[in-house]
Order: sequence, then C-alpha cells, then structure tokens
Amino acid sequence: MANIDAGSELFSSYEGELHLLQADISQKLDMIPALQGEPRKAAISQAERALEEAKELLDSMRLEKQNIPQANKVKVNQRFRNYESDVDAAKRKLAGLRDDRSALFGKRYRDTPEGGDEQLEQRQQLLSGTDRLERSSGRLRESQRIALETEDIGRDTLADLSRQRETIEHTRGTLLESEGYTDRSNKTLRSMARRMATNKIVTVAIITVLVILIIAVIVSKFR
Repeated sequence: MANIDAGSELFSSYEGELHLLQADISQKLDMIPALQGEPRKAAISQAERALEEAKELLDSMRLEKQNIPQANKVKVNQRFRNYESDVDAAKRKLAGLRDDRSALFGKRYRDTPEGGDEQLEQRQQLLSGTDRLERSSGRLRESQRIALETEDIGRDTLADLSRQRETIEHTRGTLLESEGYTDRSNKTLRSMARRMATNKIVTVAIITVLVILIIAVIVSKFR
C-alpha cells in the first residue's frame, strides 16, 4: 500500500510540473508570431527544448501511472491522454511557426539604412524580453525542484519517525514481557522457599518423634 501511495504522489508531482511547463510552452508559442529573424529562431529553439522536457515528463508519467490504484486509473488515463493531445497540438503549432520562412528570415526588416536604428532597438528589446522569460522559467523550474526535494525529505523524515516509534513500542513491549517473567520467577522462588521450610519442619518433627520413641524404648527395657 505504501508503494501505491508513493506512486500516486509521484504522478501528481509530475502532473504539477507538466502544468507549469505547458503554461511556459503556451507563452512561448504565443510570443513567436510577433518575432522575426534571430529572436524568432531563439524563441523556437526554447520552445523545442520545453517540448522535449514535456515529452520526458509524459514518459515518466506513463510509467508511474501503473502504480495508481485501479479505482482511479480511468480518470488518470483520461487526463494523461489529454496531456498527450495538448503536447501534440503544441508540437504541430510549433512546426507551423517554424515553417514560416518569411517571418523566420526577417522579411519585415530591410537592409536599407532608413529606420536601421529603430529596427535594431526593436530586435534588442525582443532579445531582452526572451532572455527575461527564459530566466523566469528557469527560476520557476528550480523553485519547483526545490519544493519536490523538500517534500521528499519530509516524507523520508516521517517514515524514519514512524520506524523509530515502532522500535520504541517494540522495546516497551519486550520490557513489559520481561517484567512479567520476573514476577512469575519471584513467585516461583517464594513458593519453593515455603515448601522447603515446610519440609524442614516436617523433617525435624519426624526426627523428634523418633528420638522420643527410642528413648521410651530404652527406658522401658531398664525398668
């Protein structure tokens, strides 16, 4: 049962990470149509890497969902199919954006001196925005990784405390059982001591009676 619960928790963790990654991919795909030239190429590369991460998460979720209890598998499988469909749709959208060569090679920008400074400033702004987005996504993924590690540490700590509690309870039971054995041993020793005292008294009484009888016999012979 513990393994099944652990599998469910891990699947939920992957699911939460996929939600964040899907939001990041959607934001990148929405941003690409407004870009041209090198900024567009960089944004497409970032979206491709994000989709690769999503594919890896889906592969991990496909393995972990085998540990889900049978009663919950129908809903989990439906959600998983929806995730696969969303990722496939994002791939198709990215493929369409990648094949738009006129935007990819910057048809909007001309090599004439007129407006060159303005175009350069626009490109720099787009690159700066892309870099900021990438840094924000990286910080978000790092925060999620730290949260998952913290959750794992907390789960391991709880498991250790549970094992320690079981050990203490077992030790306590052993001590109580030992005390019971000691009490029974003391009772047995006291009973044996009483029997020995009784036997000693009986033996002394018998010897006394025998001595009296011998004396009586001797006295009767000399009369």
